[in-house]
Amino acid sequence: MPAPTSSRTLWKGAISFGLVHIPVTLHSATAENRMKFNLLDKSTMTRVGNQQVNKATGEAAAKEEIVKGFEVEKDQYVVLSPDEIKDALPRSTQTIDIESFVEREQVPSVYFHKPYYVSPGGKGGQKPFTLLRETLERTGKVAIARVVISTKQHLAMLLPHGKGLVLNLLRWADEVRDTAGLAWPGEDVKVSAAELKMAEQLVDAMAADWQPDLFHDEFREKLMALVERKAKEGGLRAVTPLPGEDVQPTAEVIDLTELLRKSLKGNAAPAPASAAAKKAPRRETAANDEAEPVRKAAARKTPATARATAKPATRRKSG
Repeated sequence: MPAPTSSRTLWKGAISFGLVHIPVTLHSATAENRMKFNLLDKSTMTRVGNQQVNKATGEAAAKEEIVKGFEVEKDQYVVLSPDEIKDALPRSTQTIDIESFVEREQVPSVYFHKPYYVSPGGKGGQKPFTLLRETLERTGKVAIARVVISTKQHLAMLLPHGKGLVLNLLRWADEVRDTAGLAWPGEDVKVSAAELKMAEQLVDAMAADWQPDLFHDEFREKLMALVERKAKEGGLRAVTPLPGEDVQPTAEVIDLTELLRKSLKGNAAPAPASAAAKKAPRRETAANDEAEPVRKAAARKTPATARATAKPATRRKSG
């Protein structure tokens, strides 16, 4: 089964070429499903983190003492300050600037890096978006563009995909390795017509439609099955909280419904305030926390107040 659709907008801007301006949004087209393990100390079951260590002394390096250096020659570095790096960052225009249209077959697959789904941004972008998609579909071409995402400039390719578009981030030319020196077959390696015919027959016999659901990450599935089995067999072990991570109760929970029910019966029993509640720091009220005034009112209510607001039980007259 494919990964669930992501409606989260990762980037909002426009496709721009010539005088055409198409508002669009980008959405993740892929999902990372690889197994992720946390490092733990097997004896104490505490988490083990990654620490920046001075390789000469073996001691942890303070954040304020770390600078960024670029190695120009062996053991020769140029140090760049945060401001110098910031000044070199590309200016974000919030546009996918199309620079040319090329044949789809001319872009080698080794340049493909990361795909994003592109959808029109609002009603105003529906028609020009459809026009661009259908034009690319009819001409068999793709758009080569530049885009800045999260302060990083990318080379990209826009191509039709179903009823929409896909923006595939591409690798720069200097990121694709040369093939010179690889032991690929030379011109002296020949195959006979009979061998070629048999190979074609085998391909025809194994021909099928593209069905990605038929293929699975067997390593991940086996590990997940093992994790589930060990968890059911009692293999769960609690991770020891780090110092300062222990959760301290900030206040005793008050069941307002139960408090009202008891009050209506004339048996109001105020919840005693715990020592932890008395010492707890004042909780900041969130702007959208509609239940907070009710909780505060219940917390402020004293035994006397609780009895006063409770409806007194009706006494039966003695005969």
